[in-house]
Parts: sequence; C-alpha cells; structure tokens
Amino acid sequence: GNTSLAVSFTESAALGGVIAPETGGADQPNQVYIDLSSQTQTTAKRDTWELGFYSGENFRVVLNGSLLMAATPLEATDIDVVKEADVADLKTQVAVGTFNSENTKYIDAPSGNIQETVIAEVSENDSDNKVYLVNLGINIGGSIHVPGGARGWKKIRVLREGNDYVLQYADLDATTHKEVVISIAEEYNFTFFSFISEGETSVEPMKDKWDLNYTVFTNIIPGSGSYVYSDFVATNSKAGVEVYQVSTSDFTYEDFTAENVIEENLSVDQRGIGGNWRVLSQTSTSLKDDVFFVLKDPDGNYYKIRFTALLSESGERGYPKFEYNLL
Repeated sequence: GNTSLAVSFTESAALGGVIAPETGGADQPNQVYIDLSSQTQTTAKRDTWELGFYSGENFRVVLNGSLLMAATPLEATDIDVVKEADVADLKTQVAVGTFNSENTKYIDAPSGNIQETVIAEVSENDSDNKVYLVNLGINIGGSIHVPGGARGWKKIRVLREGNDYVLQYADLDATTHKEVVISIAEEYNFTFFSFISEGETSVEPMKDKWDLNYTVFTNIIPGSGSYVYSDFVATNSKAGVEVYQVSTSDFTYEDFTAENVIEENLSVDQRGIGGNWRVLSQTSTSLKDDVFFVLKDPDGNYYKIRFTALLSESGERGYPKFEYNLL
C-alpha cells in the first residue's frame, strides 16, 4: 500500500571538523568566508570589488583592503573639477607599504571599527560630502614594489538618497562622471561595487552565515604604517563574532572545555586571530604550535580552533588547514 514519510529538519551547530580554505594558491586570489556551524565556505575573487557600502545604522563605505587600497579626502565637493595635476603630490603618499608611519590615515581601521573608515560618514547634506582620491591598489600576483602591479586611480564622491547611497566616480582627468545608486541589503553587512563591471557584485554570504574570512589583509606595522599581510584570518565582527587567543601553557587544546571560556577576554576586533597563528621570517614561514583560539559565533555557539597547516606538501604558501570543535 501507500506509505508516507515525515521529515523534520532543524538547524544545529556542527560539532566540529577540519576545513582547508580554498585560497587559490600562493597568490591567494580568493577571499574565503567560512561558517563553522554549517561547515561551509564561500569564495570570492578578491579583485572583483573595490567598495563596500555598509548596511547598518551608519552610512559608511569601506575599501577593499585585500587589494591594498587607500584613499584621502580632497577639498573639492565637485568631482568634475578635480584633475590629475591637482593630486599629483598626493599620489606618492596615498598608498600601502610606503614605510611611512603617517600612511595609516589613508586606510580603514584594521580593527574593523565601522566608525573609523577613511571615507567619512556620508552626510544627508550634500555639501558636506567631499571628493576622494582613491588608490585602487595592486593586482593579484603583483607587488607593492613593482609598478606593473598597480591597478590605477579613481576620484569618487558618495551622497545619500533616502536610504540609498549614490556613488559618483570617474578617472582623474575626466570632466564628467558616472553615477550609480547603491541600495542597502539589510541581510548582508555590505553591498559591494566593482569599478571593472561598473555595478554591484556578490562577495560575502549573508551577515549571520559566516564567521571567518581567510584573506590578504591591510594591517599596521607599529612605527612603519600600513602594510600587506597574507594568510590573514579576519572575524565577522560586524555580525558580533568575538574571539580570543589561548596559550597552551595555560590549557592544552584537547583539555579545553566550555567551563574554561573567559567571557571578558572575547574581543570584537576582527584581528583577534589575524596572523597570530603563524610565524614569518626572512627565510621561512611556519605554524605556531603554542596557541589556539576561542570563537563565539552570532548564534552564541562557542568553538575552539587550532591551525594545523599553512603550506602545501611542497612548501608553497596558500594551503592552510584548521580543526575546530564545538564547546
């Protein structure tokens, strides 16, 4: 006779596992977004976007730090009057990796604090919104010390139109500009824009569907300013992910349990893991075997995370692996 089957699906956090982020190899062309509770990863080529338009309470715009982008405000509020000759002196300064401690003012705060973007909060009053000189950074596989790696420059101005952003952009010597409306997508942290395709592009998963971003990253070297870091692990601080580092001199990874979590140690700084899991020198790159990390995801799940690989079997960078367990 006939039979019927009733199936009930409920979301529950994964107990743990092993994940190898698909970075794409030594040049790490991919940004990899990882959700621990569902054991999934989403990749986006890191040169497919330049600007991210924030979906939260503040009207803020971020730069693509994985491309070493930088920017600075100009005095002008009319984008069409700005010429390349007007910014020639700035072009030698507005860059990452110049070993000038002052160049940190040209990048977004590496902590991920949305209140500290280099582009000021977009005002409802158009006359308050300046034109910005934007360094588009470095091509994938390029070098900050090799001229051929540069992606060029743009001038931009961002305005507000109700709950939407209005982006004006042009090449430096253009006497007219293009304009596009960027709508907020509340289920995501950002709406992303590409100057290559001249439109919105998909990058991150929904804001509550990822915890870690394995990426090339613009950070700060104290005393030397902004600089590029490969093998960097950023946390989803915009969605409330928190993390802290544990020393194996205090606990072994195997013995660490939920009872050992110290809530006050949790931090929303997106660099909580960062590059703290590996050691770099002039001659070698290796894992740290004396640290692991505790992460609290947007759903309140706690995980312990330990990195187990950085290189391929042949010694090539860009082949990381980590294990994690639900506490």
